[in-house]
Amino acid sequence: MHHANYHYGHAHLLARYCDLPDPLHPPRLQGYLQHGWNMGDGLAPGTPFVDGSKIFVWSEETRRRSWSQGRRDVIVVGAPFAYLLEMEPEPADAPEPEGTIFYPFHGWEGQQISGDHQKLIDEVKKVETGPVTACLYWNEYRMKSVRKIYENAGFRVICHGYRGFWWRDHNREFLVGQLKELRRHRRVVSNRLCSAVWYGALAGREAAVYGDPMVLDNADPTFGGEPRLRRQWPELYGHQTDNAVTHALARQQLGADELAHPDELRAILGWPASTERVK
Repeated sequence: MHHANYHYGHAHLLARYCDLPDPLHPPRLQGYLQHGWNMGDGLAPGTPFVDGSKIFVWSEETRRRSWSQGRRDVIVVGAPFAYLLEMEPEPADAPEPEGTIFYPFHGWEGQQISGDHQKLIDEVKKVETGPVTACLYWNEYRMKSVRKIYENAGFRVICHGYRGFWWRDHNREFLVGQLKELRRHRRVVSNRLCSAVWYGALAGREAAVYGDPMVLDNADPTFGGEPRLRRQWPELYGHQTDNAVTHALARQQLGADELAHPDELRAILGWPASTERVK
């Protein structure tokens, strides 16, 4: 199984949805699972790909883009986060959410970002009301100099954990923890349109994208970059957005209306039926 299928605990979460006997050790997915929202074909740029393999994408829109790029055997399954919401609906007696969770754009093992964190913080403090939680990606969270800037701003600074890499150090509860944090806040904002913004919108939170988008080293321009994000999804940009519109768009982008029944999903992913023994 491609190691990215384990990122953010995706395979484990889908196994839980499928009610497999041991969700901590899911069997192989027979193909490549989209591991993050993107405006491309569902695969990260440069992903090694075996011709003829299935690609499991989050939305019909992504399937069409993937097809236009020459990919075949592309199947819409919906985002793992959308399955999590099905399994864990928000309790009716949940505490009233307050404040904002802010996700600064981030780098990763292969690429770093350049930008003015303090300028971004100043804009967030000017726009947002109530307490602000800055959720740094593991890459920036481990940089004490970056983390200190957000701490000095008076923000609560957290990290959802490591997404895993090359089959090691996966946080199986990554999305579970992220959902918990999103639900404690009224708003989710970022300086780039990203998975976290869509997740927050799907979970019923106010969602907005604003501020310096920063620059990613050696960014792949194939699908249009930040300018295209603004052109294609202007509804998400600005200090205030329309909740009904952003929620509807999140349902489309995360395939929330495309989710499979557990039995169907097992068959799609090449997993054993509920009556079969898991090997």
